[in-house]
Amino acid sequence: MPISLSILDQSPISRGMSATQALQQTAQLARKAEEWGYQRFWVSEHHDATTLAGSSPEILISHLGAVTNTIRLGSGGVMLPHYSAYKIAENFKLLEALYPGRIDAGVGRAPGGMPRATYALHEGGYRDVHRFPQQVDELRMYLNDAIPEDHPYYGLKATPVTEAAPPVWMLGSSPNSAMLAAEKGLPYMYAQFINGEDGIRAAKYYRDRFKPHAGSKPQQGVAVFVSCQETEEQAERMASSLDLSMVLLEQGKPSNGTPSPEEAMSYAYTSYERNRIEDNRRRMLVGTPEQVADRIGEIAAAHGAEEVMLVTIAYDFEDKLKSFRLVAEEMKKRQ
Repeated sequence: MPISLSILDQSPISRGMSATQALQQTAQLARKAEEWGYQRFWVSEHHDATTLAGSSPEILISHLGAVTNTIRLGSGGVMLPHYSAYKIAENFKLLEALYPGRIDAGVGRAPGGMPRATYALHEGGYRDVHRFPQQVDELRMYLNDAIPEDHPYYGLKATPVTEAAPPVWMLGSSPNSAMLAAEKGLPYMYAQFINGEDGIRAAKYYRDRFKPHAGSKPQQGVAVFVSCQETEEQAERMASSLDLSMVLLEQGKPSNGTPSPEEAMSYAYTSYERNRIEDNRRRMLVGTPEQVADRIGEIAAAHGAEEVMLVTIAYDFEDKLKSFRLVAEEMKKRQ
C-alpha cells in the first residue's frame, strides 16, 4: 500500500534566530513541501514557548495558503478546550472559503503550554477538558451546518457559508484519543514524536472500535521526528541538536532556542541524560534516506497507517530542507 508523506512544522527557533525568521522558514518549507510532493502541511499551537513561534495555527495557515497552490494545509492542532467550538468553526470556514478543498481542521485537548498560559487563556478560569468530546461534536455540527431543530442554536450559521466543510482530524498521543476518534468516526493522527510507547496499541483501538459517521472510513496517520542526511554521521550530527533540546526541556532547564550541533556534541551529559537520549530516540528516525524510508515503511505497517507525518527540528534550516527532500525522493523511488 502506498504511504502518503506529510509534514508538521512547529516553527522552531534556533539560537540566534528571531521568531520572524522562524515563520519565514515555515513558509519557505511549505512551498518546498508542495514542490516535493508532500500531501499536507500542518502547523502547531504552542503558548508561552520562546523556542517555538507557532501560537496561532489559523493565522499561519492563512499566510501559507497565499504562498502555496495545491498542498493541503491544516492545524496540528488547535487546542479546542481553550476556545468556543463556534469560533473555531468560523475560522476554518473562512480558511475553506479562501482555499477551497485544501484545509484540515486538526484538534486536540492538550494545553499546548504551561499552566500559566492556560490561566491567561481562560482569564484565570478553569479549562474544562471533560467537554472536549462534546466540543468535537459541536465543531463538526457547525462546520457542516448540521444543527438539529431541537438545538437552542438551530438556524445559526458558521460563516462564511462554503460549498464543503474542512474535515476534522483527531490528534492525540494516547489510546484514549484513539478511542475517541474511533467513537466519533474521525480520521486520527497519532503523535509518535510525543509518545513513543503507545502508538501500536492506540492504532489497534482505533481500527477495532471505529464507528462510521456519515459514511466515514478509518483514516490513520502517525507523526514522528525525522533527521535524514546522506550519511549516518551527518544525520546523527543534525539529530544531536534535538537530543539536547529534549533533555533540557524535560528537566525544565532554560533554553533560548535549538542549540547547534557543536554545542550539543560538546555538552557534558550525565548518565541519566544519556539514558533519556536513548529513550527519546524511539520517537525519532535518524539515518540515511534508505534507512529512514525503511523505518517509515515499518512504522506505517505496525500502525496500519496510510500516512506518515514528518516532524523535523534542526539548528540549520538548510539541513532541515535537505532532510525533507531526501526522504521525499527516496520514498518516491519506492512507490
